[in-house]
Parts: sequence; structure tokens; C-alpha cells
Amino acid sequence: MKTYLKVFFALAILGGLLAAAYRPFMNYLEARNKIEWRTQTVEEGQIIQSVNSTGKVEPVKRVSVGATVSGPINELFVDFNSKVTKGQLMARIDPRLYKSGVERDKAILKTREAEVARANAMLQQATNDERRGGELSRSTDAFISEAELDQFKFQRMMREAELQVSQTNVEQARAQLDNSEANLTYTEIVAPCDGIVIDKKIDVGQTLAAQFQTPEMFVVAPEMDQRMHIYASVDEADIGWIGLAQKSGQTVRFTVDAYPDELFDQGKIVQVRLSSKEEQNVITYPVIVETPNEDMKLLPGMTANLSFQINKKEGVKKIPNAALRFYPARERVHPDDRKILDGFDEQKQLAEIPKMMSADEKAQSSQANTRRHVWIQEGRFLRAKPVTIGISDNRFSEMIEGELEEGMLLVVGEKPKQ
Repeated sequence: MKTYLKVFFALAILGGLLAAAYRPFMNYLEARNKIEWRTQTVEEGQIIQSVNSTGKVEPVKRVSVGATVSGPINELFVDFNSKVTKGQLMARIDPRLYKSGVERDKAILKTREAEVARANAMLQQATNDERRGGELSRSTDAFISEAELDQFKFQRMMREAELQVSQTNVEQARAQLDNSEANLTYTEIVAPCDGIVIDKKIDVGQTLAAQFQTPEMFVVAPEMDQRMHIYASVDEADIGWIGLAQKSGQTVRFTVDAYPDELFDQGKIVQVRLSSKEEQNVITYPVIVETPNEDMKLLPGMTANLSFQINKKEGVKKIPNAALRFYPARERVHPDDRKILDGFDEQKQLAEIPKMMSADEKAQSSQANTRRHVWIQEGRFLRAKPVTIGISDNRFSEMIEGELEEGMLLVVGEKPKQ
């Protein structure tokens, strides 16, 4: 009997200990298995909507300086990076052949002018002979026959024609002289405009052959120390935003690899070109951005990373983009809000088959995409908060409609288990 009592009391004590430890143990398991959520805060402030792209820095203009005449280069007066002014001598081609051509044509012109003088004298003589013959014919009958008078007349007409030929030869010789003098002038290569020499393609002693095409000698970039252009390629999906930014005069910010810590923030869109390009089924449009360059930091060929400012709003409620992307598991959501997840599934399915949607459906889907849900923790479950979003940047989206307040914590994911 005593043995049974001892066993009974032992079991009773053990049961009491187990009952006393059950609740703390269950609380421990519940605390250990409790989900901890990563959250971000609703903020209030400024949002800048931007479109990012890359581009190439180039001068506003590239003026190619070539040679009209052929010959060896005698002298060079400029080099790479030289600043030149309009009319400045840059190079000289050997002028000896062209000088001799000028002297030859001057001599030919003098010869042609002498021929004009001789033709004038002969015409004057023929005119006098015709006049005297006519006077004799009128004063003495039959002293000069009609045939002789005709000879005087046609002799005078022939001398007039010879004078015209001589005068034409003078004009031709003068034109040839002008041509030779122009070719002599072309042996001096001068700057067509103010600018900086960004390319030099000749050296002293090199022979130029300009018979078939004009050889390029220099490339001059005007206004490079004042402003530069950036040639960017923008995706067709963003080109509408770029057009709006150009009309509203939004600024363009960019960086270059040469100065990674410096932000250039005075760019402006000057042109959106209509000449689209297709590469690997991606359509892009050239967009030209102008920026000051007084300090000459921007050089031709640099790669620029651009950010086109599309829109800017102050004092708006900002929802973290991570909260808009968060998609909770069904069992974590309050039963009253689980029907919202069904709508999420439908949206995901539609997003995966955009080619099957009509134009109206695509437009409606785009509009519906602005109506979203974010999630807050309420006890053991997550509750949905509907919002309508506006413009976005890399981190936040503008809240147009919704019941969120500044400082409210929004769930963006689960914390990993320790």
C-alpha cells in the first residue's frame, strides 16, 4: 500500500511540475517562432522623378579643315589642343609650283593684252581705209569699183571680229590668273572659325593629294571652352517623359568617370531627335543635352551617366518602394484581407502575358497599377492599406490617396531567424 502511495504522490508531483512548466514552455515556443518583420517608415518631403541614361560628350560642332590643292606640307603652326582664331594660319603647303603658275599666267595676260592693242590698231587702219575709199568713190566716178569698196568693208568687219577674239582671250587669261592666285592662296591653310584643335592628321613633309577628294588636315571644335553636347540614347518607354521634361525646362544632372565625385547639374535638353535606332529589338531615340564647359573639364569622347529630371514635388508623403513590392504569404495575412491576395495573383498573371491584352486592357492595367496595397503589422497578422501612388524615384513613391501617416511602419519583408 505504501508503495502505491509513493508512486501516486510521485506522479502527482511530476504532473504538477509539468502543468506549471507548460505555459512558460508554450510561451517560449511562441516567442521563438514569432515572425519578426522588417519595416520602413512613411516619410514626408521631396520626390524627384528621373529617367537615367548614358551618353557621349562631344563638341557642339566639329569643323573639318581640309586642303584644296596638292603638295607637300612645308610648315605647321598649330598642334593638338591649340586654340585658334578665325583666319589664323595653321599650315602651309609648298607654294613654289603655284607661284610659278601665277607668274606664267601674268605673262600670258600681258601677251593677250598686247594682242588686243594690235587688233585695235589693225581695226583702226581698216576703218580708215574704208572711210577713204568711200570718200574717193563719191568724189570721182568709177575711180574705185564696188568690189574694192566691199573689200574695205569686210576687211574692217574681220578686224572687229579679231578685236573681239583678242578681248575674249584677255578675259580668259585674267580668269586663269585669278585661278592660279586662288590656288596660291589655298597653300596657306587658315582656321575657318574660332575654336580648339581636337585632331591633327598631318605632319611636316607629308604630301597631300587633293585631286579626287579633299584631304582632312585638322578638326576644330568651336565653343568647346564654353559649352558641350552630350548625345544620349533613351529607351522608347521613357521618351515621352523626356519630351515633357524638355517642354517644362527641367534640368539634367550627370557625372563622368573622370570626376566621379562631382555632379554636373546645369544640363538642359536642346533636342529630341526623331531618328530612332533599333539594337537587339530595343528602340532608342537620340537626345541632345547641352551643358556649360568654362572650366574645360568635359572632353570629347567622355561617357556621361545622365539623370533626366522629369518631375519634382515638395511636401508629399513618401512610401518606400520596397513596401510596394512586398508580397506576403497567405497564412501571414489577416483572414479579412486574404481576398486582396487573389487580386495580386490576377495582376501577376496579367503581367506575365502582356501580348494577350488588348490596347484598352493595357491602358486599364497601367491605370490600375497606380492603385496598390501596403502592409502593416496588427497583432499576429498583417493588414492591408490601400494607396494610390504618383511619381517615383529610386527609393520612394508619392502617395496621392491613402490613410498613411508620417512615421507609420510598413512591412517590407521577414527578418531572418537567428
